[in-house]
Amino acid sequence: MKTFLAGATTAAILPMISTGQPARPTMKAIVVHEYGGPEVLKYENVPRPEPKDDQILIRVIAAGVNPVDGLIRSGMFAKYEKAAFPMIPGADIAGVVEKAGSKITKFRMGDPVYAYISLKNSGGYAEYAVATEGEASPKPKSLTHVEAAAVPVVSLTAWQALIDTAKLSKGQTVLIHGGSGGVGSFAIQIAKERGAKVIATASTANQDLLKELGADVAIDYTKTKFEDAAKDVDVVLDSIGKDTLARSYGVVKKGGFIVTLVARVDQAELDKHGIRGASLSVKPDSHELAEIGRLIDESKIKVVVSQTFQLADAAKAQEQVATGHTRGKIVLKVADQPK
Repeated sequence: MKTFLAGATTAAILPMISTGQPARPTMKAIVVHEYGGPEVLKYENVPRPEPKDDQILIRVIAAGVNPVDGLIRSGMFAKYEKAAFPMIPGADIAGVVEKAGSKITKFRMGDPVYAYISLKNSGGYAEYAVATEGEASPKPKSLTHVEAAAVPVVSLTAWQALIDTAKLSKGQTVLIHGGSGGVGSFAIQIAKERGAKVIATASTANQDLLKELGADVAIDYTKTKFEDAAKDVDVVLDSIGKDTLARSYGVVKKGGFIVTLVARVDQAELDKHGIRGASLSVKPDSHELAEIGRLIDESKIKVVVSQTFQLADAAKAQEQVATGHTRGKIVLKVADQPK
């Protein structure tokens, strides 16, 4: 089953706490015991995960917060796949390898890493988490752990939407809705690096950020209909859905492509306009994460972190993300930055 917000599958971001295991070291984590509002996020002691042969144990320094975290917590996807409580939320992490399984060849103890974790036994809102080599990549040297934790899910979503799915190429024009958000801020920069012309939408307060990120045309959606400023584009990246998606079919040139992260594309509309489309479900990819890290270290992509919260304040962080007006990303500070 696939969900579409921030592109992640429910299974990919429903990390669970194992139960019935022998006593082992404990850690602090944010734990969910039942569906509900932010108040169900509890700061508790839980067993520390133990890495399998093909996993690394990561001491988490920082964890990213994504809109889908709150949707899972609220039970929005329960009709498709029920969570096994207790549950630790979170898919974005940055930290240091604490322990490596016997089959691990890429990492060793002490390595700084960042990862989009998708396992069911160790979520990111915790002092420790586990990841496979296919989910983790060396942390970009130019980033702090807090900055690195803001990268994996949203950058991979933007990359897989524009590069893997829409096949965006040099000289094409892309319309990016929600350009100042987590996915949008990376999408603008990835598209520019690809050699595309970028049209992006955001509110009045974020017009400056769109320009800083490299947008060629910045649209204030509170003052201008995007249809009036964007016509015959090659690609649309939609992270808004509903009316925004419905109005986007008409601005794509024949043969063009729409990728949506939050809904299902309307095949009738695609056929009517002679265009193609897809609903994206992002997946962990250590190779793409490494490529994104290289672009970051070459100063071709910058990371926008608007706010940080302590791990114990995860509920406040999710409440802020739920407003839908976050500039870049919000990150949880789990431990002190290593020297």
